[in-house]
Amino acid sequence: MINETDRQETALSELIKRVGEPDRAAMDAAKKRQAMLAKPPGSLGRLEELSVRLAGITGRVNNVFNEKHIIVFCADNGVVSEGVSSAPQSVTLAQTVNLARGKTGAAVLARRFGCKLRVCDVGVNADIDDPGVIPRKIAYGTQNIAETAAMTRLQAVRALLIGAELAGSSADAGAAVIGVGEMGIGNTTTSSAVLAVLTSSPVEDVTGRGGGLTDEAYAKKISVIKRAIDVNRPDPEDIVDVLAKVGGFDLAAMTGAFIGAAAARVPAVIDGFISAVAALCSVRLCPNVRHFLVPSHASYEIGFSKITDELGLKPFFDFGMRLGEGSGCPRSMMMIDAAAAVINDMATFEEANINDSYLDGIRETDAFTVRADRDDERTIK
Repeated sequence: MINETDRQETALSELIKRVGEPDRAAMDAAKKRQAMLAKPPGSLGRLEELSVRLAGITGRVNNVFNEKHIIVFCADNGVVSEGVSSAPQSVTLAQTVNLARGKTGAAVLARRFGCKLRVCDVGVNADIDDPGVIPRKIAYGTQNIAETAAMTRLQAVRALLIGAELAGSSADAGAAVIGVGEMGIGNTTTSSAVLAVLTSSPVEDVTGRGGGLTDEAYAKKISVIKRAIDVNRPDPEDIVDVLAKVGGFDLAAMTGAFIGAAAARVPAVIDGFISAVAALCSVRLCPNVRHFLVPSHASYEIGFSKITDELGLKPFFDFGMRLGEGSGCPRSMMMIDAAAAVINDMATFEEANINDSYLDGIRETDAFTVRADRDDERTIK
């Protein structure tokens, strides 16, 4: 007889199998279209690269991303009892409700840029009676990872599937792009723990000060993460095990959301550090997910670059942001709109009545980059 854990893990395996490869034919067609547009080759830089990646995701050269959803997963983390956060746990509940009511930084930015915000309770340590909050509570927060596993394996898989469910329902409702955010006091601690395990990094190299910590509290945070890893001994080859032992409900649900978006062939926007850790978890579970990920901003957290280096995804902008909540997603969704506008609406050389034969020579090489040699005192005048 199949037990519930096996049944849920089978569902997760089936979800992962649904994530396909990018459409290479559409990407080739997008590259050819970009080469025909009336501009110097590659002159729109990363917008051109993004338009090609989007074609690979959707299977179409021409795309419109009018419907934009940002899903924010909210949960509490038992490790806050160790004093690793400057904010009290009650802030998770307050900000979950404020997100739903459009009063937070992420909510304001989402509204300004025309993005629908979906707020989901996967583990807030309180009962929430608000019509704007989607109820998917697994438990009233996780356990303290410094003492025991954050959750059971079954709970971790449930969180993954809930995240995928929310991403899938957004896609079914017409979302052409999905952003993934979070709200949960203590979740930079759990995310740093997960990242340290996955990358075999010293805890000090991947742990920042989150919402702000004194030197004493920061040292304690590092000590607590080391203790959590030592106590729980998560298996870095088993992503579900890592999430269950030192992760959080929010982090696991976000991981599932990235997989769910990829399964629906919808681009998924990474927010900051915690979202990026979830994105890394999703790619470790299902390598094809990487093709569906779109970066947003460079997080202020020190471990962020380790993730982007492994994923090969360079953030679009760096505003020194460290808010979370999906706050970086709206701006990146504007970059997606810009990439689509370029390939959809620019005139070709033929349409612009320009003979482009003058570009034949420079198309054969990189005729635009000037590289300076530090040992060469000559200058270009």
